[in-house]
Amino acid sequence: MLDQRLVRENPSFIAHELERRGMKVDLKHLQEIAQQQRDLEEIRSRLQAESNRIGKQVGQLIKNGIDPNSAEIKDLRHEGNAIKKKVAALEEKEKGVVATLKEQLLRLPNLPSPRCPNGRSEKDNQEKRRWGNPRNEKNLKTHWEIAEKIGLFDTERSARISQSRFVTLINQGARLERALINFMLDLHISKGYKELLPPVLVNTASLTGSGQLPKFAEESFRCNEDELWLTPTAEVPITSFHRDEIIPFNQLPLRYVAYSPCFRREAGSYGKDTRGLIRLHQFNKVELYWFVHPEDSEEAHTQITADAEAVLQALELPYRVVEICTGDLGFSASRTYDLEVWLPGAGTFREISSCSICGDFQARRSSIRTKKGKSTLLLHTLNGSGLAVGRTMAALLENGQQADGSIKLPSAIVPYFGSNHLQPNEVPN
Repeated sequence: MLDQRLVRENPSFIAHELERRGMKVDLKHLQEIAQQQRDLEEIRSRLQAESNRIGKQVGQLIKNGIDPNSAEIKDLRHEGNAIKKKVAALEEKEKGVVATLKEQLLRLPNLPSPRCPNGRSEKDNQEKRRWGNPRNEKNLKTHWEIAEKIGLFDTERSARISQSRFVTLINQGARLERALINFMLDLHISKGYKELLPPVLVNTASLTGSGQLPKFAEESFRCNEDELWLTPTAEVPITSFHRDEIIPFNQLPLRYVAYSPCFRREAGSYGKDTRGLIRLHQFNKVELYWFVHPEDSEEAHTQITADAEAVLQALELPYRVVEICTGDLGFSASRTYDLEVWLPGAGTFREISSCSICGDFQARRSSIRTKKGKSTLLLHTLNGSGLAVGRTMAALLENGQQADGSIKLPSAIVPYFGSNHLQPNEVPN
């Protein structure tokens, strides 16, 4: 959430930064609401101070021997009660203004970092570097063609169980998914991350705090009777793990890794990637998340990206790092690096991780602070996929395919999977 002080005092700056995102926003009305809230707060504070002064004066007069039933005391108490009524009325009015202001602020995205390159769409994203040697042989199969031949997952029966864009992993496919999750968790834990296994059902406050609500309500699955939602990413519960807390300065940075199933409607994406493991309503992901002091967020962004890259390097998967431009930036992010893995069967790079600085945007929405000395300040948060498991499997299948129909697996995953190859099996009937 944006700083309302900035909305009140420098709306032109916010308008300029949102325009970098491709948004033209008239903030005059929002500025007026922010100023009204500030004015009401100041009047209320003055009246409360006056009420406190009168209360102390009454107490001192009685202490000095004045009759509690004297006219002077009665007049002061009458004045004090009148002020309290005014304060109560102001508090009620202020509550409504604060709610209106918050509701509108929650709909505005984060401001882009000064370092974030300007651009209108994904076409303006900037490739920063590449790793590995992409395969470019002709007639390489896509991962869903490989999976169908070997019998790794079933989409038709899954649609019967639920609906389209769900998948049931079978035999070697299920074992490989489990192996990848454990491999990723162990790798990140070895780098000092603390593991969490958070709830899959999250409340509205959690989704709001991380930035999914109200913007992405249509993208999420909701359990109406319980006011709970299926989490779209472990970023949501990890953000709320420290909601309304002051984290001691000497505990920073806090670095978490969490596996979770993720659920997204993918509204508006129908017709795209309808086959295979790329764009499902339910998928597994290992998430990286940092809470850091604001001065350390740029360095942390470099490190969290490197930690996600380490998974791809260990799995010997060629990829590239792309910096996202302002026009393609995610709602809560101020700066983002995407990792795009090479899929030789499809002949393209596809996003497999998104590593973002969110600044104090999520911390303000979730009231997550730290205290150094006498000063209390909002923390910065960062998140990154480490990695999306289904897309990692897709990349392993396409990059590891052999002429005999088997799939060669990288050595790093062998201890988890139990073999260095996926073998062609008879497809289940």
